[in-house]
Amino acid sequence: MFIATKSISIQNETFILTNQRAAFWEREKALILSDLHIGKTAHFRKNGIALANHIMKSDLERLSALIEYFQPEKFIVVGDLLHAGDNSDVDEFCTWKSQYSHIQFYLIEGNHDRISKALEKKLCFNDKTECLEIEGITFIHDFDSERSGFQITGHIHPGIVLNSAVKNIRLPCFALSDNQLLLPAFSEFTGLDTKNLPKKSTFFVFTDADIYEI
Repeated sequence: MFIATKSISIQNETFILTNQRAAFWEREKALILSDLHIGKTAHFRKNGIALANHIMKSDLERLSALIEYFQPEKFIVVGDLLHAGDNSDVDEFCTWKSQYSHIQFYLIEGNHDRISKALEKKLCFNDKTECLEIEGITFIHDFDSERSGFQITGHIHPGIVLNSAVKNIRLPCFALSDNQLLLPAFSEFTGLDTKNLPKKSTFFVFTDADIYEI
């Protein structure tokens, strides 16, 4: 796995975008991502749709590589950590997470994060909240137009369509505007929304090999 990076400035702070669906806030030493949807494959299997478990394993291996690369002190998930409550995939995630107990774990709750008290204890959060503010930057799952200041969000699973003479290519992206950084879905087992993107944005589209500003 190759990690390509692109540095951007937000509120005079340096953030590093990656082609591996996550961002890193340098000063806070925080790895930031959204929409892992842990438990989605197990949920499908429970409902009679056969899906290999390697999908989630691949996401966690990619996350481990990012942790090794950036050595973060904080781990901020901007919503939809889970997909459908507690299941066998959540057990596997908790086992994976136990090797990183030294990293502070923050969850901004998303629309899929239906978390009981028992499950909250099992996941061992440092904090679980509807929104988190650090140094004037708000982390919230879905953009709140009534909230002032800069927001880092998820939820949309943003993507861009690149037109070519051969075929149209759909790729995931980050979207940066004056008041928002929209994160891509971290899980590769998600669709792409190419229509409901923030207006007047700069897009950072990525492949397995690189990240491009368009």
